[in-house]
Amino acid sequence: MNRLQALYQQTENIEKLLTSRISSANRQEIIDQLNVLIEKRSELTFSMKPPYTEEEMNIGKQVLSMNEAIEKKMEQLFADLKMEMKQIQQQKKSNQSYINPYKHVQTMDGMYMDKKK
Repeated sequence: MNRLQALYQQTENIEKLLTSRISSANRQEIIDQLNVLIEKRSELTFSMKPPYTEEEMNIGKQVLSMNEAIEKKMEQLFADLKMEMKQIQQQKKSNQSYINPYKHVQTMDGMYMDKKK
C-alpha cells in the first residue's frame, strides 16, 4: 500500500458522509463526524513528503477532484444551516410580536405640538 492510500480513504469517507441523508435531526452528529475525519485527513496531508511516484500522482489527482465535490457539498450544508438559523430567528421575532404586539409602536397620544416658531 502506498503512502497516499490512507489519504484517499479518508477523503472517500468524508465524501460518503456528505452524500448521506442529512436532516436537521442528525446534522450535529454528521458535523461532529466530519470534524474528526477532516482532522485525521489534515494529519495525513501534513505527513506527506515528496518525491511522489506516478501512482501516487494519480491518486493525488483523484483526491483533488473529490475535494472539489466535498467543498461544494460542505458549502451547501453551511447554506442550509444558515437558512434554518434565519428561519428560527424570524420565528422568534414573530412569536415576540404575537406575545406583545405593541412593543414597537410609538404613539404621540396626549402630546401637544406647537407649530409656531
